[in-house]
Amino acid sequence: MGFVNPNPMVGAVIVRDGRIIGEGWHQQYGGLHAERNAFAYCDEHGIDCTGADLYVTLEPCCHHGKQPPCTDAIIAHGIRRVFIGSADPNFCVNGRGVRILREHGIAVTEHVLREECDAINAIFFHWITQKRPFVTVKYAMTLDGKIGTYTGASKWITGEAARTDVQRERLRHSAVMVGIGTVLADDPLLTCRLENGRNPIRIICDSSLRIPPDSRIIQTAKDVPTIIATTSYDKKNNHAKNEKRHLLQEMGCTVISTGADPDPHHVNLEILMRKLTEMQIDSILAEGGGTLIASLFRKKYVNQVRAYIAPKIFGGRDAKTPVEGLGVRTPDDAYIIEHAETKRIGDDFVIAGRVAYR
Repeated sequence: MGFVNPNPMVGAVIVRDGRIIGEGWHQQYGGLHAERNAFAYCDEHGIDCTGADLYVTLEPCCHHGKQPPCTDAIIAHGIRRVFIGSADPNFCVNGRGVRILREHGIAVTEHVLREECDAINAIFFHWITQKRPFVTVKYAMTLDGKIGTYTGASKWITGEAARTDVQRERLRHSAVMVGIGTVLADDPLLTCRLENGRNPIRIICDSSLRIPPDSRIIQTAKDVPTIIATTSYDKKNNHAKNEKRHLLQEMGCTVISTGADPDPHHVNLEILMRKLTEMQIDSILAEGGGTLIASLFRKKYVNQVRAYIAPKIFGGRDAKTPVEGLGVRTPDDAYIIEHAETKRIGDDFVIAGRVAYR
C-alpha cells in the first residue's frame, strides 16, 4: 500500500494439493507483478509449478508495460487453473487476460471474493475509468461537529490511535491537499510519520501565494515533493506574485497556475485536477480546511469521506465546521454517504463511506 501507485495492489498464491507452494505481491511501482513474484519464489526454491492452481486478486495482465505479460509466465509455468478476484478495467487488459489463458487450455474462475478484492483497488479502478484522482475528504471533529474551538485551537481533537490511522491514509494516497488557511493556522508538515513510510506529494491551494517562505512545508520542499496551486494572474499585485512564485520554485516547489474558479480568491479545481492527472497523481487525501472541502463537494470531486469523531463537545456559534461554503438548499439536496462503516479507534470513532451525488 502506497508504493505501487498509480498501479493496482495485487496478491497471488500458488497452490497444489491444498497447500500454498508460492506467494507474491506487487511490492513497488515498476517492480515484478504479484504473479511473477510468486513464480520467482518457486523458481528460487526449486518448486515445480506444473499442474498447480493460481489464486490472484486481479485479472493477470497481458500486455507489455514496465513488466512483461503475467499471462506469459502463467502459461510457461504450466498452471492448470486460475482463480481471479477482480476484473481489470484497464483497456489494455479488460478480459483479454482471461481469454488468453483459456485459449491455452487453462481453466479460469472469475469473481472469487470479488467485493473484497474490488475494495483493495477502489483508487486504481476510479483512476483507470474516470481519468482523474480519487479524492478522500478527511477531517476530525467533535460530537457537535466542530473542527476547532471558537479561538481556532484544534490540536488535538482526536487521540493518538486515530492520528496514526490518518498516517496510514497519507501512505495510501499519492497526495495530500489542504488550503492556504490550514497552512497559515497550523503550519503543518503533511508528511507520513509511519516507520518505513512514504511521504505523499503535498498540494497547497493558495490563490494569492500567501504561503510563508519560513513555513515548515516550504522549508522541506526540496525533500518532500510540494505543489502550490495558484491563480494565474493578480492584476493588483502581479509583480510581487511573480517574485513570490520564483522564490517558491527556487525553494523546491512546483507552482501550478490554474486561473480563477470563477471567484478570483479560489483556484480553478477543474484545471488543477486535469494537471494533477497529467502528473500521474491517482489519489488525494483532502485534509481541509472547510472552504476547500466545500469546493471539492460542489465540483463533485469527492469520492469518499473519512470522518474521525471524538467524544467531546466544543460548542461555540462561531467555531468552525468541516464543510463550509454556502451548503445545500434543503435536506433532500444533501450529499449522501453510502456503505458507511463505523469503527472504534482508541477513544474515538471513524465513519467512512463513498459519496453518492444526486
